[in-house]
Amino acid sequence: MMYDLPTSVEVGDAEYEIRSDYRAVLDICTALSDPDLSPQDRALIVLDIFYPALSEMPSADYDEAIKKCFWFINCGDEEPNQKSLKLMDWEQDWPRIVAPINRVCGQEIRAVPYMHWWTFIGYYYEIGGDCLFSQIVSIRDKLARGKKLDKGEREWYNKNRSLVDFKKTYSEAENEVLKQLGIK
Repeated sequence: MMYDLPTSVEVGDAEYEIRSDYRAVLDICTALSDPDLSPQDRALIVLDIFYPALSEMPSADYDEAIKKCFWFINCGDEEPNQKSLKLMDWEQDWPRIVAPINRVCGQEIRAVPYMHWWTFIGYYYEIGGDCLFSQIVSIRDKLARGKKLDKGEREWYNKNRSLVDFKKTYSEAENEVLKQLGIK
């Protein structure tokens, strides 16, 4: 069992400080979903966000550094969970995630100067009950599994599709083509 909240990781033969605040991990999630970035650019941005002293790290250690970053994001799990249905999006759902996390942790999380990612994700895992975010995730889950919505859920979904349906993110080039076609 690990009782400490890590603020550094060992990569190669050196110990590197990491940005362990939840905001850094959310920034990493945003970079990973950016359609304008190549996979290599995404990896470099992830490393730059996560390791304050990236410039001191030998580039030969970058693969291991990425693995350690994802180990951290997965809260110390060596093997990430099996591929599962996408039921939430940090960027899109953030406005609906904040309130239930605030309720669980008993304070405004955006006002605290620092909160470790593992602490934040612990609060996130405790979201439940009757809140807007739980309702959104419940409907997404049923839709993703091909289950039928009951009458009330169907009515709610039809009125709130913009909250439930994942927004399609286009690259700048795709946006330009859509604009030229008069679609956007």
